This record gives sequence, C-alpha cells and structure tokens, in this order.
Amino acid sequence: MEIFSDLLKFTLIDLIDVFLVALLLYYVYKLVKGTVAINIFIGIVIIYIIWKVTEALHMQLLSNILGGFISVGMFALIVVFQQELRKFLLMIGSTNFGKSGHLFKQLKFLKTESSDESNIDAVVSACVKMSATNTGALIVFERNNNLDFLAHTGDEMNITVTQPIIESIFFKNSPLHDGAIIIANNIVKATRVILPVNNDKNLPQRFGLRHRAAVGVTEKTDALALVVSEETGQISYFKNGEFVSYEDIAELSTYIKQDLI
Repeated sequence: MEIFSDLLKFTLIDLIDVFLVALLLYYVYKLVKGTVAINIFIGIVIIYIIWKVTEALHMQLLSNILGGFISVGMFALIVVFQQELRKFLLMIGSTNFGKSGHLFKQLKFLKTESSDESNIDAVVSACVKMSATNTGALIVFERNNNLDFLAHTGDEMNITVTQPIIESIFFKNSPLHDGAIIIANNIVKATRVILPVNNDKNLPQRFGLRHRAAVGVTEKTDALALVVSEETGQISYFKNGEFVSYEDIAELSTYIKQDLI
C-alpha cells in the first residue's frame, strides 16, 4: 500500500526527473550502440532495476548485496568505459546546439531533413573518381560534436561542397591535399586538418595512416569519415571507430545520408 501511496504523489518535478533520466539513458545507449560496451550497459541497467525492486520490497539482504556491487562497481566502470566516457563528455561539451532545429531533431520531434544537408552524392562521386586514379583522400563529416578544435589545426575554409572542389583539394599536386578535410552543413570548413591517429596494433595491415586517422576521429567524436586509399584506390567508410562494410556505391551513399540525419 505504501508503494501505491507514493505513486499517487507523482508531481511535475518527478515527471521532469524521469524525462531527464530517460534522455540521459538515450544518449548513453546511442553512444555505446554497436559496440561491445552495449552488453555491459544493458547488464548494468538490469542489475540497477533489480536493486531498486528489491529495495522497494524491503528485501534487505539481496538489496544490500546489489547496492554494494553498484557502489563499488562504479569505480570499475570508469576504467571499463574510459573511452566511452571521454566521448560522452565530448558529446555534451561540443554539441552544436546552434544548428537550426538541431535539438528537436535529436528528440525526433521533427522528421524533415535539413535544407543545408551535405551533398553526399557529390562527395561520393568525387571519391569514385579519385579511387580510379588512386588519389588518396580523407573526408570527415561533422555531426553533433563541433570539430572546430580540429579545424584549427589546418587551413580554415568556407567553400560549398561540389564534386570538382573535392577533387581539386585532393589533387596530388595541390598544396591542400595533405591531411583531412572537414565538411559541415555542405561547407568545407577546413583542409589539411591533422587528426588524432589510432595506434591500435590490432587494426588490419591494409589500414594506412589515413585509415588510422579515420578510426581515431570517429572513435573520439561522433563524426563520420571516408577514406580513399592511395595504394589500392579502395573507398572505406568509418563510424564509431569501426569500418562499415557496404555492397556498392549506392548503398554507401545511403548509409552516410542516414547517419547524417
């Protein structure tokens, strides 16, 4: 009866509290989705729910055991989720709240695509042309995390994305072809950008410096990355620090468009 009595006292503050917790869990889930950390995250949520149920039912022994596990386990989680926590804090600190309608899109209140959406078909077509000539390229798409801290390492630009522009930037004799370019809202924000490189020894041998940089930037931020290999001409797509496989160029374009929305 006491539990039902507490439920009847549900106030507006409680509603806001529940909403904020749900929002926090959504962002955490979005962060670890598709990684091995998702199973650990789900396990923690289940244990926490069981702990709260046993606490509400006054099952003292089991409640104390689970409570002790939760309190001690939090320190272990900081070590286990070190990379994810870093990325989560970066996501909060550098989210582009200034984008028109961005907050509403995050909450799925608006389903329409932004009018300034990046011209993915032009970028992919440029990659196909560069692939045919084994022209190396590294293209980063900015999403929620603001990448100005990386853009400052290169030459800041303000050029509308077109296929000829992308090809001319990475032309082998171009002074801008070294490093990466950052694209946001269909604008090339910067060229010759220096990206954090992933030094994981477990990466396949076919992955060169560009690929390791793509893994590094997508691992530390929520950005997307396209790489054209200078050795093989292969086009690689990276998201969340992982290589994304695709069947053909049309499917690659579809993946990028879906991930950018």
